[in-house]
Amino acid sequence: MKLTTRQLTLCAVLTAMALALSYLENFFPLSLAIPIPGIKLGLANIVTLFALYALGPGQALLILLARCLLGAVFAGNMNALIFSLLGGVTAMGVMIALSRLKRLSVYGVSVGGAAAHNCGQIAAACLTLGSMAPLYYLPILLGASLITGAVTGVAAACLFRVLAHTNIFR
Repeated sequence: MKLTTRQLTLCAVLTAMALALSYLENFFPLSLAIPIPGIKLGLANIVTLFALYALGPGQALLILLARCLLGAVFAGNMNALIFSLLGGVTAMGVMIALSRLKRLSVYGVSVGGAAAHNCGQIAAACLTLGSMAPLYYLPILLGASLITGAVTGVAAACLFRVLAHTNIFR
């Protein structure tokens, strides 16, 4: 894939925004509202959704991979990289497939991505632990993904509305 200077710059800015949102998310005590361990809103998914619709699947995947890798490096937690990559790549694959369905809105794509992300992370947990025990937690995470996916979908839809008059989608 050959990128123009404009596309490369936009990918870099979006990667930085996704990293910032991912870091910022750590300051929201979501566990007070949803008392389920390991639940995050997935604010960086707003950027992923935007990139998918504005730039296409290839560049969105590049942004996702860069965010996962840089996030693990900056956090100093390379063990979390497998969870981030499996969750993110699984979510991206599902969101790419769902975004091609004309009757499904960005909200549905976001919820599907959130659910797939949880499935990917549970798969990473099963691989890491060498046990199928994390599968028991999957129904709880899938229920939470309805809420978190809807929240990020609403945020992405608002972003699309705000930027509709710009030439970012051309």
